Amino acid sequence: MSWLRSFYDRLILPHPVLVLVLFGIILVAAGLRLEQFRLDASAESLVLEDDRSLEQYREVNRRFTSSDDFLIVTYTPDQELFSEDGLAQLRSLRDELAALDRVSSTNSILNVPLLHSPDLTLDTVDSEIKTIDDDSVAPDTARKALLNNPLYPNLLISEDGRTTAIQVNLPTPDRYFELLNKRNELRDRVSRGEATTEEQQQLEAVSQKFIEYAEAQAKERNRTIDQVRTILDNYRDRAEIFLGGVPMIVADMIRFIENDLATFGIGVLAFLLLTLAIIFRQWRWVLVPLLCCSFTVWLVIGYLSWAQWPVTVISSNFVSLLLIMTLSLTIHLIVRYREFQHDDPEADSRDILLRTLMAMIKPCFYMAITTIVAFGSLTFSGIRPVIDFGWMMTIGLAVAFLITFLIFPALLALLPPPVDDRVRSDRVPFTDLFARFTEHYGRTVLAGSAILAVLCIVGLDRLTVENSFIDYFKSSTEIHQGMITIDDRLGGTTPLDVIITDEKPPESDGGGDPFASDCDPFVDDCGGTEEYRDTWFTYQKMNRLGKVHDYLDSLPEIGKVLSIETTLEILARVNGGEPLNALELAFVPSAVPDNLKDTLLTPYISEEHDQARFSARILETSPDLRRQELLDRIRNHLTGELGFKDDQVQLTGMMVMYNNMLQSLFDSQIKTIGAVFLAIMIMFLILFRSLKLALVGMAPNLIAAGSVLGLMGWLGIPLDMMTITVAAITVGIAVDDTIHYIHRFKTEFDKDGDYIATMHRCHRSIGQAMFFTSLTIITGFSILVLSNFIPTIYFGLFTGFAMFMALLGALTLLPRLIMLVRAFGKTA
Repeated sequence: MSWLRSFYDRLILPHPVLVLVLFGIILVAAGLRLEQFRLDASAESLVLEDDRSLEQYREVNRRFTSSDDFLIVTYTPDQELFSEDGLAQLRSLRDELAALDRVSSTNSILNVPLLHSPDLTLDTVDSEIKTIDDDSVAPDTARKALLNNPLYPNLLISEDGRTTAIQVNLPTPDRYFELLNKRNELRDRVSRGEATTEEQQQLEAVSQKFIEYAEAQAKERNRTIDQVRTILDNYRDRAEIFLGGVPMIVADMIRFIENDLATFGIGVLAFLLLTLAIIFRQWRWVLVPLLCCSFTVWLVIGYLSWAQWPVTVISSNFVSLLLIMTLSLTIHLIVRYREFQHDDPEADSRDILLRTLMAMIKPCFYMAITTIVAFGSLTFSGIRPVIDFGWMMTIGLAVAFLITFLIFPALLALLPPPVDDRVRSDRVPFTDLFARFTEHYGRTVLAGSAILAVLCIVGLDRLTVENSFIDYFKSSTEIHQGMITIDDRLGGTTPLDVIITDEKPPESDGGGDPFASDCDPFVDDCGGTEEYRDTWFTYQKMNRLGKVHDYLDSLPEIGKVLSIETTLEILARVNGGEPLNALELAFVPSAVPDNLKDTLLTPYISEEHDQARFSARILETSPDLRRQELLDRIRNHLTGELGFKDDQVQLTGMMVMYNNMLQSLFDSQIKTIGAVFLAIMIMFLILFRSLKLALVGMAPNLIAAGSVLGLMGWLGIPLDMMTITVAAITVGIAVDDTIHYIHRFKTEFDKDGDYIATMHRCHRSIGQAMFFTSLTIITGFSILVLSNFIPTIYFGLFTGFAMFMALLGALTLLPRLIMLVRAFGKTA
């Protein structure tokens, strides 16, 4: 290590100003593109790596001219909705929303066709359809017509007729999809190794254009949502109004995360500073850790900005975690520095600083490497945002280590701390209580750890992966209240599309007459003898689709279901209540007026692609919702009871993409934890060169990670896209304490070979640093419970609990096991 001593003696400590100036230049360079730092809560940020469900979802929307790019305004007036004044007030609100620049159109009970005229038949449907907007329809007549139409109840109007919805359409421009498709096409060619140098350069240019265009569109959409909210505020004194829809959920999630990053980032920092001030009572020991933490976060954010690497809902916690890790490193240096001051108060401050660095760089390097391995294991998860989070933390930890051992000494060289009364004091620190407890109640420690391990295993068995968007928000937030209103009164929140593909035409023998059958499916109900016809509008095919619709509608987890069956039911009512016969079915495409085809036909039938679509809405508030079980039940019924082949059934939509991610969480958590502990075991073997010591070091890590996941299981808190990272975070924190304690124990044990005395010295020295680190972080992160975003609250609580369990294991179980197995040899 002589080269390292020379490095500090010749370069860092004699020239602190030069070091800080050069570092300041790096900070300025890192901050040049901070305006490009961005958050991403889009669908792409929530899907699995190589998951094709997003592309399938977009393809289905293109084929059936459907989209989730709309806002839903739920409107429950204080007065009667179906009165002249009630409808006039609704019309005024609708007109203000429709006048916004980015709004292409609106749908409401005011402009949808009313099928109520006594003269309305299949032949007169084009001329007899009326709307509230264009025709003088009495309010009571309009109410009956809307409630009697199978399309509108639980979609645009509640079944009691008191609540209605305005659909505010915010279409995504074609330019967005052009750039997206071009980027994906080039990306696929590059991944297959087929791209030329020119195409690789083109991919960079197109990707940059797509990012810039997507950001511009997101800003415009957010501005439109703010304008919508402003308009709604003017009507809240006359009605109960909530805003919902996928664009609003995305916008609110980003807003909550941005607020948490800003407000709670400052709040956490303030709590950390206050705790440091109380513990050390010196402004240098507050300022230096603050600067080191700030520099680390600044550099990583600067790098992400330069690399145009978006932060997702999951990886947004990287700021808080970098604060933890950097603070942990600096507190260990501070405590060791003060120990050297206590042992030799007259020593030169530069000499103490150099001794501190040489004593701590080895355990801190081991800790940083092992923690990097723990977070690096997240890259095996298969979930894009979790992979990104793992890489961000890997980079961040490397930066934190470099700043701690370059900038910390430079700052202290300029600001040497004096020897205060607390340093001179010989009082026994609080942490020695843990040593005394472990010494006298060693069996209790082991028995308690064994009981805790059993409880962890039982809790892990109870761990689930089910969660819904509504669980991410407090009940006081508009997004939570809006979801409840939409679920209870307007047919459900999360979209699920069931796509049925028609059977392929049978191979012709070349000599048969396709019209030679005695039964004509266009005229008669041919039952099972029907000849194949290349259209959906035959009696048998519509009968099968009707069974699919009825089954989906019968499921308690599903609210509103729309399909071609809905259209046929409407046409049956127009037909005097008589279902359409086989001949009338054949002419449905031509019987539906052109201005109604986008409402009644194209969203449900694609003759070009031989597909039929069932649009369902999932009730997110349903307590019995089990997504994977529901999807399996649907597929099994369609392929089993109804006889469709497996490749004829496709399930897609936001619900499927979200479920794919949720179901991957449990597998990836197991895979991640397994990779973490395997990697840490290997690291311990390399560091300690002892299998016995490596196994001893693993115990508190296993207990800490198991405690957090087990507690989640016992409390019924499911794994979701945020809590998945808790286990890796816990291991990272526990490894920190374990490595520092074992390294210090080995150093102290060499002095006298007495396990008991060594334990007490370690608890009074490194144990104090571990305690200060844990206390500071637990206190700082407690402020996160004030967030409106539930995952942020869980993150704060479980991070604090992880710190506590890691500290408890390192100060009780770890020394007890070291003494039990005589990890460093026999007592001298």
